[in-house]
Amino acid sequence: MANGLGGWAGWLVRRMRGAKSAERRLALVERIALAPRQSLALVEAEGRRILVATSPEGGPAFYPLDESRRAPRGDAPRAPARGVGRISW
Repeated sequence: MANGLGGWAGWLVRRMRGAKSAERRLALVERIALAPRQSLALVEAEGRRILVATSPEGGPAFYPLDESRRAPRGDAPRAPARGVGRISW
């Protein structure tokens, strides 16, 4: 390191100097609890938004949200396009 500081002190010095950290590629936008062990989370991964549903009955379900299919504000939501549905791993 240029200033010879490592660990917590080095991090603090770099932070104060305005050193940029690596750009985040994954972010939790919002999460809501539906029931004690069920939730929905809106995740953004590399610019794409994905709705993630979790429950104790099985693995999480992933629903990609395509910006091109999103209804304009004030309009009724459109039906999902054919062939687009639940994705899980």
